[in-house]
Amino acid sequence: MNLDQGRADELAALLAVAREGSFVAAAAALQRHSTVISRRISALEQRLGVRLLERTTRSVRLTETGARLAERLQTAADAIFEAEQEAAAGGVELRGRLRLAFPAAMGRQWLAPALPAFARQYPGLEIEVDYAERYVDLVGEGFDAALRLGTLGDSRLVARRLGDHRIVLGASPDYLERRGIPASPTALTSYNLLRYTGPVSTPEWRMRKGNLRETILPAGTYRSNDIGALLEAARQGIGIVGFGDWSMARDFAAGTLIRVLPQWRFEVDEGIYLVRPSRQFTPARTEAFIQWITTLFAGGLPWDKQMEATPEAQQS
Repeated sequence: MNLDQGRADELAALLAVAREGSFVAAAAALQRHSTVISRRISALEQRLGVRLLERTTRSVRLTETGARLAERLQTAADAIFEAEQEAAAGGVELRGRLRLAFPAAMGRQWLAPALPAFARQYPGLEIEVDYAERYVDLVGEGFDAALRLGTLGDSRLVARRLGDHRIVLGASPDYLERRGIPASPTALTSYNLLRYTGPVSTPEWRMRKGNLRETILPAGTYRSNDIGALLEAARQGIGIVGFGDWSMARDFAAGTLIRVLPQWRFEVDEGIYLVRPSRQFTPARTEAFIQWITTLFAGGLPWDKQMEATPEAQQS
């Protein structure tokens, strides 16, 4: 569809009001009179047959429909800006800010050491990484992409599965020597289970082995919202901890932790996903990151090799 000058001016006026918050500020940004901005938006509303702004004598705000349209317009504007930058650089050097969100513990342990290679590949990018265990709002907080473990509940996101996320149990050799080896998940109730209290936690441990299913409520004397703190407590013989295999791979390889009940699997969503906002135009900087991290995981999960041939607690 061809976009004539009149329609372009109407859309630009709406986007300016959404950005600036008033007709006067929008007019200043577009170097037009505020009455011109008002007339353009009125024409747009009449053409679309919907109200886009709620006007009072003192303020103006977008309706729900207006806000959705403004968001789509901003996405298109960002895509155009990105295309211009890429063309100006001859399609070689990407520029702009890339905002990423990684799970804190896994991101620091496995992604932070690898990401500088991506930064060296695209020195024109401004890379900002948020490390947190919470699920950030990619759309609301303006992130370009994120890595997520397990549950995906936001329909506004496009997801790509990068690999498996397996929950495993681990304990120190000293603890298992003192307490003995648990024979089943039910037996774990007599052990000190280190509890994670962070935002993405599992109140129940539901486990399976073939056709067998067992569920327990983990309980113990040691809790924390920090994964690293609980792993350190496990290393020092306080109890049994349950986290993703990525968190204990190095401990298993070094023998500071031993895998417990290796034949049992947790019944959880076992995916590692790359997610990004669902929009028609994906910026070139985001596409470059998607390609880079997909290649990084394509050769196998970085912790899998350390999981092979590691000590496991043997039942007596």
